[in-house]
Amino acid sequence: MPRSRSSKRGVCKPGLARFPAALAAAAATLGAVALSAVLPAATASTAAAPTPAVQADTATVTVAPNVIRIPGLRQAPPTTAQCKSLDGIACYQPSQLRAAYHLPALYAKGITGKGQTIVIVDSFGSPTIKSDLAAFDKAFGIAAPPAFTIIHPEGKIPAFNGSADMAGWASETTLDVEYAHAFAPGAKILLVETPVSETEGVAGFPQIVKAEEYVLAHYKVGVISQSFSATEETFKNYAQLAPLRAAYTDASKHHVTVLAASGDAGATDFNSVSSTTYYTRRVTSWPDSDPLVTAVGGTQLKQSGSGYTSVAWNDTANAGWEAYSTGSAASRVPTASGGGTSEFFARPSWQNSVKAITGARRGVPDISMSAACNGSVTIYSSFQGAGWSLICGTSEATPEFAAIVALADQVAGHPLGLINPRLYTLLARHAPGLVDVTSGNNTVSFYQPGLKTVTGYSARKGYDLVTGVGTINASLFVPELAG
Repeated sequence: MPRSRSSKRGVCKPGLARFPAALAAAAATLGAVALSAVLPAATASTAAAPTPAVQADTATVTVAPNVIRIPGLRQAPPTTAQCKSLDGIACYQPSQLRAAYHLPALYAKGITGKGQTIVIVDSFGSPTIKSDLAAFDKAFGIAAPPAFTIIHPEGKIPAFNGSADMAGWASETTLDVEYAHAFAPGAKILLVETPVSETEGVAGFPQIVKAEEYVLAHYKVGVISQSFSATEETFKNYAQLAPLRAAYTDASKHHVTVLAASGDAGATDFNSVSSTTYYTRRVTSWPDSDPLVTAVGGTQLKQSGSGYTSVAWNDTANAGWEAYSTGSAASRVPTASGGGTSEFFARPSWQNSVKAITGARRGVPDISMSAACNGSVTIYSSFQGAGWSLICGTSEATPEFAAIVALADQVAGHPLGLINPRLYTLLARHAPGLVDVTSGNNTVSFYQPGLKTVTGYSARKGYDLVTGVGTINASLFVPELAG
């Protein structure tokens, strides 16, 4: 990834884009395209009082996919037992995740997302996503979506060239589409692809903003799923960030729910100057920190017989995962649910009930779903060889929760819009659909050089800065969210 030591350059990524040992060299450049964009004049925050801003500046935002994909293709989707035996980690198929979140009870009542549209936004997309989804559905006995539409409102998508950048986004797109559909099989899918390309000098994040604004103006949608983020330090000041919030203010006016992944590096994230190093202090990312966005963190599902429990996702010191992903059980790579407090946004009023945890700042995440690598999900793709592979990260959790929102929109009979106030009301009421996550943390360690540790946050009773209000029992949560 071309980088500069200028404070005007940053990385916008869907959490953490990383391949394990076999592709270690590619890890530093996966999905990274540095693109210049002149930001317009700053606008006032409509959701919370920001840190005092100075005059708008020129910022370069690099867009990269927020997904952790394990190399290697398999001819059939592996079972949990096979993954544990061959790989030393757990993996799950869609039926297992559906059971873990009690979705079959909703499907039996006809609550499948019927009549709703889930918007998925990805750079480049995947050239084989339609046939890949068909193969995924056939393998797991899932009906095809009532409609699957792909649009490119910002221009023609460049031909797939097999680069790490395009392959990373294709993996992200595959995960987003297949698991949003797996959780809400009756919902329509609208995939919005943007033609990000460094060689053509096309702006990255501003292009995504324009594409989302186009969707809001031309389509009837209920929820937007975004699996990308930028360390807040990417932006020199709020004035640089403010213009990029335009799509979220539009979504709020249209009563559309916007989700964003909270990141995959625990209490830290990639350095805004160097995409190969991490901050050695606590940082958070945007847009998940935006008060107009619902931040989705990660949990690890643990199977016990036919039941499942959830703990905060943190694979950083998991010997089995580290050995599988890096070739050494003694290695350390930050791999955990992103969470913390914002440097730009003050605590919104709907977080007043958890101010003892967030202090005066906006806290993230708001809610969490399955994301662990030791608990990966299976995707089917054919853009670089056909087969099944394992994948993980908050890029998994976000489309899954987008599907949950689509189910609630169906029950309500209308889009719910910004759901954050409702989430914290449900928390205060001890709603049974919210499942408290009380163990685990997002403390991470890494070599840079020497062993560095960023002490994160611990899961606790009620709200915390690693899993938010917790996770869900969808059979209860969906009608609760719908109100």
